[in-house]
Amino acid sequence: MKYISTRGDRTERRFCEILLEGLAPDGGLYLPVSYPKVDAATLARWRGLSYAELAFEILSLYIDDIPPLDLKRLAEKTYTAEVFGTEAIVPLRPLEPGLCLESLSNGPTLAFKDMAMQLLGNLFEYELGRRGEQLNILGATSGDTGSAAEYAMRGKAGVRVFMLSPHGRMSPFQQAQMFSLQDENIHNLAVEGVFDDCQDIVKAVSNDLEFKRAYRIGTVNSINWARLLAQVVYYFAGYFQATKSNDEQVSFTVPSGNFGNVCAGHVARMMGLPVKHLVVATNENNVLEEFFRTGSYRVRGSAETWETSSPSMDISKASNFERFVFDLLGRDGARTKALFGEAIARDGVFTLSADEFARIPAYGFQSGRSTHADRLATIRATHAGQGVLIDTHTADGVKVARELREPGVPMIVLETALPAKFEATIAEALGADVHAPRPAALADLESRPKRFQVVPADTAVIQQYVRDHVPL
Repeated sequence: MKYISTRGDRTERRFCEILLEGLAPDGGLYLPVSYPKVDAATLARWRGLSYAELAFEILSLYIDDIPPLDLKRLAEKTYTAEVFGTEAIVPLRPLEPGLCLESLSNGPTLAFKDMAMQLLGNLFEYELGRRGEQLNILGATSGDTGSAAEYAMRGKAGVRVFMLSPHGRMSPFQQAQMFSLQDENIHNLAVEGVFDDCQDIVKAVSNDLEFKRAYRIGTVNSINWARLLAQVVYYFAGYFQATKSNDEQVSFTVPSGNFGNVCAGHVARMMGLPVKHLVVATNENNVLEEFFRTGSYRVRGSAETWETSSPSMDISKASNFERFVFDLLGRDGARTKALFGEAIARDGVFTLSADEFARIPAYGFQSGRSTHADRLATIRATHAGQGVLIDTHTADGVKVARELREPGVPMIVLETALPAKFEATIAEALGADVHAPRPAALADLESRPKRFQVVPADTAVIQQYVRDHVPL
């Protein structure tokens, strides 16, 4: 399997080449030359496999430069009941007839990002060990990516992490998960700005090829294909749990800000998984919902990126969105570059042609929006009606899923995090005497000593920080 850039660079690279890179040299995102197709016989063979076995089967279709036995061991090392709390890894929880949650938040940081990040940490350690090299990871987080990456990279040989987060924009739990880590290879930088400023810095550094190569910069954000690939697995796992035969369809609703989670669903659907609809659920920062409704993608600046009670979705530049648009445009790299590399840089907006917009339904996408009032009402209704406590982002997904589900088609909402990470909003919705449970090991999390540095939203400052902390 070879990989190319969304912006027209047709140089074909193998998986382990792009694993440590992040963005392609032309600023695009990597995608496979073509998606491997899964037929009914393959689905039948995969049904009933353990999660680790399923992960190995799917990863094997995309990774041919890691020996199969090694890849199998990496999958088995990653997806264990000890790490994820259950043999099923991603069990379904019914909410009401035709609607269920896929539990993705049983990992060490209580968020779905662990599903991919735990694998990515093991892949990095394996490949760096094979090469005898080191990697300096530069990442950006709106809440959960940072802690998932840092927990996955703790103790990994040859890896340092430099994680950018928007200063004061995460929940106290999310901040404490990251800032309480004292490991020498973990560096937390609180950027004076919003998540999009952090993401822009990561992209700017990745596009500085001289600096990137000199300081061996990699990324764990979902611009890294390996992370998105790992997320494809749980779409298949959810499908097998929700259906009894391989001629049934399901739909997925995905709370989304950066488009990585739902883009993995797009890949699964392109492979042949019987997915009817992929529903994109946004919060008040509804750049994606607006696109699927109008065909216009309009990036917001910091002043228009609202601080909400589902903060991990407070994003106005959806990095992974370029991958889907590349497919939508018939894999026309020049057109994709004109939209993302030129129109967005120039005007902050692009609009599809009528013909391009008309292609969207063929890819199964729908969208909806949720507000603070909506998520409070959804948390209350789900707790009162089903006895299930959900977090704010999952509530956005449940609200939109209830609006768009169809009779006879199971709707699976991807859970994004455990409610303990957003206690203030849970208390607002249900009252101060209702407490979201958390693991005993995290009982004192917010009171632990914190280690972080506040920095301006300036690429040069971040590059200098890396220089000061990476021996050449």
